[in-house]
Amino acid sequence: MNWAFLQGLLSGVNKYSTAFGRVWLSIVFLFRVMVFVVAAEKVWGDEQKDFKCNTAQPGCHNVCYDHFFPVSHVRLWALQLIFVTCPSLLVVMHVTTREKKNREKYGENCHRLYQNPGKKRGGLWWTYVLTLVFKIVVDMVFVYLIYHIYEGYDFPSLIKCEQPPCPNKVDCFIARPTEKRIFTLFMVVTSLACILLSVFEIVYLVGKKCREGIVSLHNSHQDKREHQAMARNISASLGSGKNGNLVEANTLRLVEKTAPATPAPAYSVAIASEEITAR
Repeated sequence: MNWAFLQGLLSGVNKYSTAFGRVWLSIVFLFRVMVFVVAAEKVWGDEQKDFKCNTAQPGCHNVCYDHFFPVSHVRLWALQLIFVTCPSLLVVMHVTTREKKNREKYGENCHRLYQNPGKKRGGLWWTYVLTLVFKIVVDMVFVYLIYHIYEGYDFPSLIKCEQPPCPNKVDCFIARPTEKRIFTLFMVVTSLACILLSVFEIVYLVGKKCREGIVSLHNSHQDKREHQAMARNISASLGSGKNGNLVEANTLRLVEKTAPATPAPAYSVAIASEEITAR
């Protein structure tokens, strides 16, 4: 396994995850993948070889083993881990594809679409939420499959088999049933923990989205009220300006009406009339 590639991949997924997503990813790769790689093969490696039945009838051993273990736990968990971890890569693929198209359209020095990884908007938000829903469904399906196929999570020391070609009801014994029970319960509990974390993350994202919508709606209503108040102030000021002009016009008309009809004589004419009177 190329651990450098895995580290880069996980860092890319963590980059666009919330706090719940980072905890989920830590649980998956520390408590599920590492336990699966280190211990699962050793615990179930002798599963068929050490499955013993108290009969020498040819084929009875294989038929009883197939009846009680139709699918290996190891293969089921491998499929579960593949289906659970792959959707997380869709977020990185979505961001990479959109950024590439944006650079092709506006050039290499254009503004990045997802410069702030903590903010998920538009298609990225929907992609992230859908991956969470898919992971919840996958974990729930596999937890149910393990319970349904093996009729619970318990491994009894003695099982009774009466499948043909067994001549009668025979006793069969599972190798290391207690160890298998412990690891099975551990994997089931970690799967349930991952389901809860994904549910909490969906609730957090939806709540955050609703809160942002309410805040933006409140801000838009506040801006609308401010614009309406500004428009009323402007109309009021325009109305007061018109009234002032009307008062000034009426004053001018009154002044014109009170003015004398005959104008006053000129200064030169008044001087000449005074000289004639003196003579």
